[in-house]
Amino acid sequence: MNSCRQCNKSYVLTTELKKKGYLEDLCNSCSTTLSRRRRKQKAVDYKGGKCKICGYNKCNRSLQFHHIEPGHKDFGFSAKGWTRAWKKQKIELDKCILLCANCHGEVHAGIISVDSTSV
Repeated sequence: MNSCRQCNKSYVLTTELKKKGYLEDLCNSCSTTLSRRRRKQKAVDYKGGKCKICGYNKCNRSLQFHHIEPGHKDFGFSAKGWTRAWKKQKIELDKCILLCANCHGEVHAGIISVDSTSV
C-alpha cells in the first residue's frame, strides 16, 4: 500500500496503472489532476499565455478557450474529462482564442464582440 505525497491517501498502484503512466508517488486522482493541469498549461502557452482582449495572465485557471465559430466546434476541452492527443487538441485550439473568464462571459453576453480575424 502506497501513500500519496499530495493528499496522503493510501492507494494501490497496479502494474496496469504504471503502464498508463500514473506516477508512483501519487494516487490516481492526484495524478490525473496534475496531468490535466500540465495539459492546460501547454494549451495556454500555445495560445499565447494571456487573454486576447485584455491581456490578463495571472491565473491559468481563469483562462478559457473561446470557439470563434461554435458550429465548427468538434469538442470542448473540459467535456466529460476526456483527454485527447496533443495533435487533435492543437487542431481544436486553432479554432479558438484565449480569453479570461470575465472577457469570455462578456463575449457570450454580447457586451464584447470577437470575430474570426481574432484567431
